[in-house]
Amino acid sequence: MKIYTRTGDEGMTALFGGTRVPKHHIRIQSYGTVDELNSWLGLLRDQEVHPRYKEVLMKVQKDLFTIGAILATDPEKAVLKSGKERLNIPKISKEDVIYLEKEMDHMEESLPQMTHFILPGGHPAVSYCHIARTVCRRAERMACLLHENQPFDAEVLSYLNRLSDYLFVLARAFTYDLGTEEVKWIPEKKG
Repeated sequence: MKIYTRTGDEGMTALFGGTRVPKHHIRIQSYGTVDELNSWLGLLRDQEVHPRYKEVLMKVQKDLFTIGAILATDPEKAVLKSGKERLNIPKISKEDVIYLEKEMDHMEESLPQMTHFILPGGHPAVSYCHIARTVCRRAERMACLLHENQPFDAEVLSYLNRLSDYLFVLARAFTYDLGTEEVKWIPEKKG
């Protein structure tokens, strides 16, 4: 099987189910941003951090592949006229969202209370985490726009929202685990 197909040379690509759309279509932007996020999570997993974080990130990466499949599917091709699902696409469940919440709760037990906004940085692993968080927010915005026009399972939106929160808490956990200092944003008074 060759990687290149030459079918995208004219600026079109196929969705799961065969429908062809322009490469700039919001559906492509949505799952493309989720793919970008997944790459950043791979970089996070490659950092020298606690094995538990790597385990959670691996699960999240798999969940993001599921989300990518959901977003890459033409809703008209996913269901037969009888209402039965035509394509075997996994789902994101409420339990997947709760998993992220529990992981955040666990990390926050050992973190000091946050009193200010925090500037990204302090260690490369922390910075990568913040980049992943902002890419996740962009993926969420893209998915929200797609959902407004072509609805899909709303649990995907909840998952992306919670994942960006998780990545923020993970950045804080990295900061403390790596012995670096959080840089608080304290507005300077002018004049």
